[in-house]
Amino acid sequence: MIKVISVVKIEHAELYDPDGYPIDGGLCDLRLGVVDPGLRCRTCGGTIGQCLGHFGHLELTKPVIHPLYSKKIFMILRSICQSCGKILATEAELKGMKNPLKGIYQKKIKTCPHCKEKQKTVEFQKPTTFREGNVEITPEDIRQRLEKVSDEDAKLLKIKGGRPEWFILTILPIPPVTVRPSITLETGERSEDDVTHKLVDVVRINERFRKNLELGAPDFIIADIWELLQYHISTLMDNEISMLPPARHRSGRALKTFVQRLSKKEGRFRGNLSGKRVNFSARTVISPDPMISLNEVGVTLEIAKELTVPVKVSEKSIDELKQYVMNGPNIHPGANYVCRADGIRKKITDENKKDIAAELDMGYIVERHIKDGDISVFNRQPSLHRMSMMSHRIRVMPFRTFRINLTVTVPYNADFDGDEMNLHIPQTVEAQAEAEMLMLAEKNIRSPRYGLPIITCKHDHITGCYMLTKYDSVMTRKDVAEILASVDMLDHMDAFGNKEKISGKDVFSLLLPNDLNIEFRSSVCNGCARCKKAQCENDAYVIIKNGKLQKGIIDDNALGEKKGKLLDRIERLYGHKKTREFLDAISRISLEVISRKGFSVSIGDTDIPSSAVRKIESVIEECEDKVKKIIKSGSSSDDMEMRIQQCGGEATNEASEIVRKNIPFNNAVIMATTGARGSFVNLAQMCAFVVCGRRRRHRPFKKRWRMHISGDLESVM
Repeated sequence: MIKVISVVKIEHAELYDPDGYPIDGGLCDLRLGVVDPGLRCRTCGGTIGQCLGHFGHLELTKPVIHPLYSKKIFMILRSICQSCGKILATEAELKGMKNPLKGIYQKKIKTCPHCKEKQKTVEFQKPTTFREGNVEITPEDIRQRLEKVSDEDAKLLKIKGGRPEWFILTILPIPPVTVRPSITLETGERSEDDVTHKLVDVVRINERFRKNLELGAPDFIIADIWELLQYHISTLMDNEISMLPPARHRSGRALKTFVQRLSKKEGRFRGNLSGKRVNFSARTVISPDPMISLNEVGVTLEIAKELTVPVKVSEKSIDELKQYVMNGPNIHPGANYVCRADGIRKKITDENKKDIAAELDMGYIVERHIKDGDISVFNRQPSLHRMSMMSHRIRVMPFRTFRINLTVTVPYNADFDGDEMNLHIPQTVEAQAEAEMLMLAEKNIRSPRYGLPIITCKHDHITGCYMLTKYDSVMTRKDVAEILASVDMLDHMDAFGNKEKISGKDVFSLLLPNDLNIEFRSSVCNGCARCKKAQCENDAYVIIKNGKLQKGIIDDNALGEKKGKLLDRIERLYGHKKTREFLDAISRISLEVISRKGFSVSIGDTDIPSSAVRKIESVIEECEDKVKKIIKSGSSSDDMEMRIQQCGGEATNEASEIVRKNIPFNNAVIMATTGARGSFVNLAQMCAFVVCGRRRRHRPFKKRWRMHISGDLESVM
C-alpha cells in the first residue's frame, strides 16, 4: 500500500547539492512537492500553492516495531500459538468470549489447543522490547509469527481492514515536503523542519545498517545499529515515549515529531481544526448596558478603528468613501486600506490619503472602519448550542469593553465577572445578509430546545416589574414622565390625561400591543385550593384585556426564562420585531423604576420571630433524637444512611414551612416569590439551618488533624 502511493524511493540522507538544488532520491526530492517559489513539482507539475505534496518511501534494512502499536503486538503474541499461529482457544471457548484478544491475553495459556505445542511466556518491556525468558525476540521473528495468523483469526483479534504483521514496519512512508517545509533565514541559510531532521537520522542509520550487513559485521554491532534504527523511528513517531530519551536539537530543545504535532491543545486537531485564529475578529471583556438594544453590541473605539468592512465604490457611495479615506486610519469613521481594480492593495496613511482619495474610482474597494449599524457575529465560548453565536448590530462606544443588553445573557450563558467574548465581522455581502436574516438576536428569542423564549428578563428586571405593577404602585406625573423619557416614549403621556397620580399598571400597559388579551397566574400565587382569579387578595392573577393590564403582578411567570407566558404570547402573535421592542422598553423601564424606588437586601431580612426560632430548634432536637435511635438500631450501613438522609430531608421541609409562615414580608421575600432570584429553600437555609448534602460530614484525613502534620486524631481531639 505504501509503495502504491509513493512517487519516489528515498536513498540519500543529503538534502541539497552544492548549488542548493534538491538532490534526486533525497528527502527534499522535487517529486515529493515544492515549497520554494519558482520551482515546479516533478510529479504533478504544480507550483507552490498548487501542489499539495506527494509521499515517498524508505525501504528499511531490517523490520522495526511500530512504537505506537507495541502494546497491541504484545497482546497478540500472547493470544496466538508461537508455532502454528492460531488463536490459543477452541471454537467453543471463542463463542463465549466478547473480546477474544482480551480474554486469551489475560489467561496466559501454556499449551496450544490445536498443535499441542508448549507456549513460552512472552514478556514486554517498554517501549519496544519483547522477550521469551532471557532471549530477546527480534522484530523479524515477531513479523514471521504474525504472518501465520489467518484473516479469520485477525478479525477475532480486532484487526479490521489490515494484517497484524503490518504493525512491524519494513517500509517507512516519507511525508511530502509540504508538511515539513524549510525556511530561509535572514543570513541566507536554510533551516529544516524537525521532522526532516529526524528523517535524515533515520535514512543515515538505515544506510549504515545496510553497509554493515553487507560487510558481515559482528552480531553485537548489528544488534546495536538495529536498536539505534528502532530508536530513531520511535522518536520520529512520538518524541515523548516513556523510558526513551527524547531526540534533541544541538541547542537542547526537544524535536516536535508526528504525535506532538497532532496532540494537545496546540496540535492540528484542537489548535488548527476545532479551533483556529481568524482575521477580522476581536476579543475583550463584556459588561452590561441596559440602554442599548438586545440587537446591538457596544464596541470600543479602538476596535472599531482596527476592524474593517470592504465596500465597493459606486456612484452612490463614492463621496462617502472619499470622506472615509480622507479621515484615514486614525479618525473614526475612516478607512485603513484601498484595493485598486487591478488587485493592488494600498495602506492608507496621513501622507498618502489625499492622493488615494483623488485616485478613487468605480471598481475600487475601500476597507472602511466598522460603524454604527454594521452587522457582526458575537460569540461566547464554550459554544454549546446554536444561540452561543448570534449576530448584533455595531454600536461604537467609549471605554474598553464590549457592551450587551442583560436580556441576551441567558443564551450566551454569560455573566459580568470577567467573561470575555468574541466579535467577528462578516466580509462579504452574502455573509452579512445571512448573519442578518438567520442569526440576528431578535430572531432567536425563542429557543429551539423547548419552544419558549430564552432571551428574557431576569433578576432586577423581574423585581422592577413587580414594583411597577403591584397593587399599590402609584407614581407622580413627573416621575412617570422621566421614566418614559428613558425609553423615548414621552409623547405617550397624553394617554394619562391630566392625572397627577398614575398607576404603575397603566404605565406598563403603554408597552403592550393594543389588541393583546391574556390571563395567567403569576409566580406570587400561593396555589389556593380554589382560584379566585380577579378577586385574588395577593393580586396574583394577571388579566390583560385589549392591551390594558387590569389585574395582576408581572413577574417571572410573565417575563422569565422558560416560563415567560406574556413574552411567549407577544412573540407568537406579533413576531420577533415587536417582541424585541417590548423587551428593550421593559428592561429599561424596570431598571429605571428599581433605581428610583431603591431595592436592597440585608442580613436583617433573614430575621424571624423568636417563637419560630424555638419551633426550628425543636425540629433539630427531634431530628437528632431520630438519628441516634437509627444508629443504635444497628441496621445495615446502606439502610442506615438512607434513613438518616430521610430524617434530614424531613427536618429541612419542616423548617422551610416554619420560615415561610413566619418570615416578615421584605425585599428578600419579594425576590424569592417573584422568581427574580433565589427561592424559599435558600431563605430557609439562611433563617434556620443547612443539612450538609443530607449526609454526615465527610472527614478527608483519618489519621491527621492537619494536612501537613501526621498524628493520631484521638491524641489531639
